[in-house]
Amino acid sequence: MTEDAYREAGVDIDLETAAVKSLISNLSFRRSGQNRMLGSVGHYAGLIDFGEKVLALTVDGVGTKMLVADHMHDWSTVGIDCIAMNVNDLYVMNLEPVAFVDYVATDHLDTGKMAQIGIGLNEGAKLANIDIVGGETATLRGLVNGLDLAGTCLGMQEKNKVVNGETIMPGDLIVGVPSSGIHSNGLTLARKVAEEHGGYEAKLGNGRTLGAELLTPTRIYHESLTVNRKVDVHGMCHVTGGGLLNFTRLSKYGFNFSDPLSPQEIFRWIRESGKIQDNIMYRTFNMGMGYAYIVAPDRAGDVIREVPGAKVVGEVTEKPGVRLHGDMVT
Repeated sequence: MTEDAYREAGVDIDLETAAVKSLISNLSFRRSGQNRMLGSVGHYAGLIDFGEKVLALTVDGVGTKMLVADHMHDWSTVGIDCIAMNVNDLYVMNLEPVAFVDYVATDHLDTGKMAQIGIGLNEGAKLANIDIVGGETATLRGLVNGLDLAGTCLGMQEKNKVVNGETIMPGDLIVGVPSSGIHSNGLTLARKVAEEHGGYEAKLGNGRTLGAELLTPTRIYHESLTVNRKVDVHGMCHVTGGGLLNFTRLSKYGFNFSDPLSPQEIFRWIRESGKIQDNIMYRTFNMGMGYAYIVAPDRAGDVIREVPGAKVVGEVTEKPGVRLHGDMVT
């Protein structure tokens, strides 16, 4: 595949960025009175002033991973993905998730499929210690083809404990934390490669089918709340769609990844089978690192002791931009 592999598969990251900016440019109204919005749109979560505390909201979905679940007739883990993609966006600001609502849009209802989705949602809620307080199911025949699962999560924290990246400075170290696999991003490209190279029943070197590997649920990084109680963390990143480019949300400074975590076999398979360049892989997938802490050099060891598998993968630089082994990720 060419450098535009993800675009050829159906997702144009640059166009998505431009489209979101176009939408946000028209969101000028701000509420008057108490409990107003804090900060601006664009970080991982939106913050609301609530006296000595802040409330926070995130929204996200499972995306085209649902199509893999449909093919494998296994919807038992996608609920974990749905909750994980939301709560991880709260953890990166040291916000504690407390409540969740789900949204199912489908062309037709299937009670068996819905029961399996419920199993995953319940497990995700348990892992994140949140209540699922409600939701909405909409049958939208003619508008939706299949089933789309999304949700919104409410978090909260004391104002002085929110981590937004403002204290990040050059020389800080980036401590990467392993992902559980592909998580719930880049599935459009992954599916295209899979369908062109043996399908979802193809076996990987670890003995699992490609379909089962792609359905591995997104890791929920609940330990971050404990880490933040023990360590002065300057910033955190949930590595989702856009890969390493997610770090640009955190600071005007740059991020150089000189010793990244080793990607799991699924990423190596996609790269080699699809003949996809590293630049595209690292701006599409998490490539084995689903989460990261940014800390002063003398605190990196504290994070590593708290989080199994974590290691220093790079550092913050004065020069803006994201670099992998010194080369720009664009």
